Amino acid sequence: MAVMDRAGTGTQQTQQTQQTQARTRTRLAPGKRGAGVGVLLALLATVVWSGSFVATRGMADSVPPVQAVFWRWVIAAVAVSPFAARQAWRQRALIRRHLGYTALATLFGVALYNTLVHQAGLTTSASNMGMIMAASPVVMALYSRVGGERLGARRTFGMLLAALGVLLLVGHGSPVPDFAAGDLWMFAAALSFATYSALLRRKPAELGGLAFLLTTFVLGTLMLAPAYAVSVTLQGGFALTPGTGGMLLYVGVMSSAVAFFAWNKAVSVIGAARAGVVYYLQPVCVAALGLLLLGERTGPAELGCMALILAGVSLGARR
Repeated sequence: MAVMDRAGTGTQQTQQTQQTQARTRTRLAPGKRGAGVGVLLALLATVVWSGSFVATRGMADSVPPVQAVFWRWVIAAVAVSPFAARQAWRQRALIRRHLGYTALATLFGVALYNTLVHQAGLTTSASNMGMIMAASPVVMALYSRVGGERLGARRTFGMLLAALGVLLLVGHGSPVPDFAAGDLWMFAAALSFATYSALLRRKPAELGGLAFLLTTFVLGTLMLAPAYAVSVTLQGGFALTPGTGGMLLYVGVMSSAVAFFAWNKAVSVIGAARAGVVYYLQPVCVAALGLLLLGERTGPAELGCMALILAGVSLGARR
């Protein structure tokens, strides 16, 4: 009996190992259909986040940055709870086990990144915010390379081509950009977001996406609560107008709940480096939204830069 028990245990362990290896292979080497879905999810997140820069800039003069970010994540947590609470409760032991990792991802992707973005909105334009954030894929690619992910010649060339387009776009045709003071906040935000995206590749496979998302939203709200209390004490609150409320709902529901879920899923399927190449479309999306919502015109030089970005994304996002 003891021999049979050991044999059965060994068989179970072998099966579990094979299942784990299969899940890992699926995650690291998605098929063409899965990769296509991953690219579309990254594109969805990029488009939605482009709108958030317009909303963030619109709130800059009426809502203090820390207060805007705090309520953003309160709204996001409420929005995702009906879909994620049950999974989070079932996986509460896993969440506790990986709390250190989740807290680190929350710090860079939720608390720090968004606070820097809203701070940048005080002193720079929405277009500049979108263009500078497009620098984050370079850092994502470097993180991925250090982590052992092969970039390949075509993806590297696509990344460099898109980066050149972004640099020329920011510099208005000159390879030496002229940054405003708030642009430095956006560079810090880009670095923080790239770090978050790199951390996503280390998310435990057994931890559900919705449970992870809700946990990061709740942790982010808790991290921001002390700074929120200080801001309210020193600066006072803000007037909740229909315009402000609408922008908070957009950044809370769409830019946080929907976009972060889509981005997290995209990175898990196609990797941070490849998703980062799609993220280069951010300046193009911001410019398009600026034209539709703000009436901003785009000149021939900007269109040429955007063509470089699109060509780079097309090369870098392929298998």
